[in-house]
Amino acid sequence: MLNLDVQTIIQDLEKNLDEKRFAHTLGVAYTAACLAMRYDYDMNKAYLAGLLHDCAKCLNHTQRLKYCDKHGLEVSEIESANPALLHAKVGADMCKRKYKIEDEAIYNAIFYHTTGHPDMSMLDKIIYIADYIELNRCEAPNLDIVRKQAFSDIDMALCTILSDSIQYLNSSDKAIDPMTMQTYQYYIKQE
Repeated sequence: MLNLDVQTIIQDLEKNLDEKRFAHTLGVAYTAACLAMRYDYDMNKAYLAGLLHDCAKCLNHTQRLKYCDKHGLEVSEIESANPALLHAKVGADMCKRKYKIEDEAIYNAIFYHTTGHPDMSMLDKIIYIADYIELNRCEAPNLDIVRKQAFSDIDMALCTILSDSIQYLNSSDKAIDPMTMQTYQYYIKQE
């Protein structure tokens, strides 16, 4: 699963991410491991996915677009208009190319950590939620509620985050990735 040791990855991330993003990254990794423990999932895999979820945040918008072009990654209209959204797709690809991690579960968790997707795996849910609730986050609506839900009913926490995210994007006139809407509609029907 891993050709680089975790300490080497941490050192690389610390060198390439700004201080705030690096602190967030460590917070997500720690929170992901805690959620994995709660839901009887592989803590090491969750920790590693949490560490790498924002590995492409060090690239600016132009660099992300060039990376996609160079490596044949498709860029949607919404991503082209808002290249910040590309960090998940580029990060998943960097996970394989740069960090030599070939685990599909980790790849998918990173790829979908901003939009989610219908019928998410446990690791997908863990990374999506850990990214939202880690201890350095403080501005999201319903954060206290979601943090409690995350450890009692992971699907309920997922629905709350999706709902709050869509409300935020609608109120700020930001484009909503169609996958986010599909994910929300899928999980609302599951309740």
